[in-house]
Amino acid sequence: MKIILYILALLLVLCAPFIGENSIVFSDIFDNSSSSYMIFWDLRVSRIILAFFIGGILSLSGLIFQTLFKNILITPYTLGIASGTTLFTALSIVFLPGFALYISGIFGSFITIMVLYLISKIVNRNSMLASTNAILLIGIALSFFYSSALMLVFFLSTLQENYTIVRFTLGSLDIVGFKIPLIISFVAILFYLFVNSYKKELKLLLISNDMAFLKGLNVNRVNLALLVVVSIAVGVSISFVGPIGFIGLIIPHTIRLIYKKSSHKLIFPVFFYGGVFLVLSDLIARNLNTASTMPIGVVTSFIGAPFFIYLLIRKNSKKR
Repeated sequence: MKIILYILALLLVLCAPFIGENSIVFSDIFDNSSSSYMIFWDLRVSRIILAFFIGGILSLSGLIFQTLFKNILITPYTLGIASGTTLFTALSIVFLPGFALYISGIFGSFITIMVLYLISKIVNRNSMLASTNAILLIGIALSFFYSSALMLVFFLSTLQENYTIVRFTLGSLDIVGFKIPLIISFVAILFYLFVNSYKKELKLLLISNDMAFLKGLNVNRVNLALLVVVSIAVGVSISFVGPIGFIGLIIPHTIRLIYKKSSHKLIFPVFFYGGVFLVLSDLIARNLNTASTMPIGVVTSFIGAPFFIYLLIRKNSKKR
């Protein structure tokens, strides 16, 4: 069954470039002077590569956060990382025109995770992750602060800057060419390899922080390393495509229900199916026959929320 799912997912990704409002001639996709060539490679293939690796980053980030904080409802968005990235990107649009937005996004996510880390250390000096409720409250407070600051940026911006920020916050995969997809794919592969190298540490952390400490693991150092890398990967992703919600929550949950394995064994499936899910969502967004492409974040929520509710209902009904 799992092999069949992999095959179907791969077929979806491979077929996605051939599906769209504008039909293409298969024999022309290798002729660089034809319109089919430009539509297929510069618009669709590049977009699908971007969607796949963005989805992989966001879904794997959700898995790591849920593992570290031992709370299945936590995502980087819950803790304010996405809000921080969005705010600093908006600040760059208004006050630093021409400045690389992805640098602002990385800086915003890094600042947010450092604030979370420092405040949580003050709340509980023995273990950064012991007080889950306290960290959740800190993240919520940061999100409210960033939202208020973003409203202030809106107030100070011009009409054109306002429009640019709004379009950014809706999330978009509209690109031309392979420059951005190559950057994102490089970041995503490094991110995956880094997380995969911490598989043994994640296994110990899943039991308890105390058990991991008794086994000789430097819990705070491992947590900090993973949190910083996750924040950078998420910051880079959001800086290029804007905030895309729900993937970091639904994909780890769905994969756990399907595979029924511990989180440290789900690193590749979560990364892979997160990418496939965003490719599917983008495929739907591109083929709705609307005046412009539907914001990708709207599509992920519309697809993800009902499906996730269905899985939870099905799981509970089986227990009875």
